[in-house]
Amino acid sequence: MGGRRRVARPGRTVLRVIVASLVALGLLTGLGVVLVYQNWNDNLEHPTVVGKNRPDKKTEALNILVMGTDSRGCEGCKIDGEAGGGLSDTTILFHLSADREFAYGISIPRDTAVMRPACYEADGTEIPAATAYDKWNVAFQVGGPGCTRQQLEQLTGIRVDKFVVVDFNQFKDMVDALDGVEICVPEEIDDTTGNIHLDAGTREADGEEALDYARVRYGVSQGIDPYRTRRQQALIGAMIDKALTRGMLARPDRLARFISAATTELATNFETVAEMAKVAASAQGIDAADIKFITTPWTLDTDKVSGGVEWLPSVEKLWQLVIADRPLTKEFLDQAISADDSPDGSGAASGSASGSPSGSPSGSPSGSPGATPGGTPTPPPSGGLSEDDRAAAGLCS
Repeated sequence: MGGRRRVARPGRTVLRVIVASLVALGLLTGLGVVLVYQNWNDNLEHPTVVGKNRPDKKTEALNILVMGTDSRGCEGCKIDGEAGGGLSDTTILFHLSADREFAYGISIPRDTAVMRPACYEADGTEIPAATAYDKWNVAFQVGGPGCTRQQLEQLTGIRVDKFVVVDFNQFKDMVDALDGVEICVPEEIDDTTGNIHLDAGTREADGEEALDYARVRYGVSQGIDPYRTRRQQALIGAMIDKALTRGMLARPDRLARFISAATTELATNFETVAEMAKVAASAQGIDAADIKFITTPWTLDTDKVSGGVEWLPSVEKLWQLVIADRPLTKEFLDQAISADDSPDGSGAASGSASGSPSGSPSGSPSGSPGATPGGTPTPPPSGGLSEDDRAAAGLCS
């Protein structure tokens, strides 16, 4: 599928977006910095989250757990007809290295089969552990962000430093504040179950269409949830890229809308917007090309939960990389999406592999986009998703 190739714009960092935006809003719009800052702080919500037997922190790296939910019942959020009722729809663990040289986000499919450990109410009351396998997102339903954090920490050994919970109404507003983001739909999508209808092609999508693209389950990707996580990753990458490269700092009005949308009713253990800005300032050397997104290695070959997926053994290697604060290795980079990839695939890997992609129903080896009939992995030459993987995820190539 053809589309516009975006020109690379190196050196545009997260620092310029968050830190400079705080200054720009005060200086360029005449608003009082203190007034605006306090207003954004008032947007934040700080739920009490209790954790016990938490892993020790091994390095100075920062791990931020991002949970997306439609439990607030926002208008238009329950577009797939399945979420809601307090279930988390999206879980991404962002790892920011101690030296601030690299960052990556790890998506955990909501349908992943896990044995949920005991977690705790805000008053410390124990929520008993599951006695059988259940899907990953049930933890959020029974105990909110604290239970999801406890589940991740107990199952991976990774210490979570910060968390944020975003509902999908916020997501739509953030996209609209950017005046849309670029998406590429390889084939027309006609999902009568979720009433989602998307035309093929590359275009700037508004918040509602972008949310449809991220959440659509039927009529694309065989309805397999881990493929949907890749579309979500691509969309988040497109948002990052536009925020960093499309002149946001020259538009104080757009900055104000974006930051307001991002912080409104944001549930988090970040105390203030300034604390978030401090994290961004520490990451001034990381641009969009340095930010990678991957999905935990998975297979449909499971009898643990109905309609679920199961982690492949190689996921343990991934957790160890996070714990030791190491960059992603080739086997995972071969399945990564970069924040600066073009939605049309022109900035992504161009290799094509025969056979089934990693994480596919066949359960091919982690990190290998495909395999020859003899089982030898055939990764794309430049890393990143192969054309087959992009096609399976409903991404253009």
